[in-house]
Amino acid sequence: MTKNPISPFYAIHSLWQHRQLILDMAGRDALGKYKGSRLGIIWSLLTPVFMLAIYTFVFSEIFRARWTPASQSKAEFAIALFSGMIMFNLFSEIINRAPTLIVSNANFVKKIVFPLEILACVSLFSAMFHMLVSTAVLLLFQLIMNTYLPWTVLLLPFAVLPLALLCLGISWFLSALGVFIRDVGQTIGLLVTGLMFLSPVFFPLSAIPEKWQGLARLNPMVFPIEMARDVLVWGKTPDWAEWGIYLLMTLLVAWAGFVSFQKTRRGFADVI
Repeated sequence: MTKNPISPFYAIHSLWQHRQLILDMAGRDALGKYKGSRLGIIWSLLTPVFMLAIYTFVFSEIFRARWTPASQSKAEFAIALFSGMIMFNLFSEIINRAPTLIVSNANFVKKIVFPLEILACVSLFSAMFHMLVSTAVLLLFQLIMNTYLPWTVLLLPFAVLPLALLCLGISWFLSALGVFIRDVGQTIGLLVTGLMFLSPVFFPLSAIPEKWQGLARLNPMVFPIEMARDVLVWGKTPDWAEWGIYLLMTLLVAWAGFVSFQKTRRGFADVI
């Protein structure tokens, strides 16, 4: 195993070596949000069910919205919207939390042997738990409404993988930056909210005027949202060449974030 602390192989080795610790901490983190409540983990199921019901009622009965002009389905808009929200919520939950990830775990900073780099992965796995519950709710609703599911739902992990790498890279970078600049948290919250309305969550990418299409595709959330919607709702297979390019880019983002984290971690204890 390489001794270079900024090597991508070092990152892979560290995460794999501490995989059981990551899973244990992620489990406690995901379930800890419901600690003390009467319904406990059931809230993780009730929340997406409630939101999907609201989306269906508001957009089908009040706005009478249709995802495509030719669509006759009242629930299609809610299904398409919710599939996009699942992917964006995964991103926003991790990124909004990233600036305080190290600060809120200051007790770990003092422990020389604790692998601080795994905290970003713990946050990722915790958010993915909620994503999986929401996805299960969406698939069940879709099965009830359409009486079938496209086989392409099996390709969802391919949409999640590059997004997970993107989130890891940004989380490593922001968690390190948040130690030294505490205003990062408020700034990121605003940026993530703005990004949500600029991403194809509430509308299809085709709805964007042609002159802005090229610029819109620079948004890193466009590809995972569109791919997730294609495989979950429309039954379309992805463009694998485009997927490969996006995966490579997110791998570079993950490595860049890890490098920035490793280069600044020695100063954490002095600031905290």
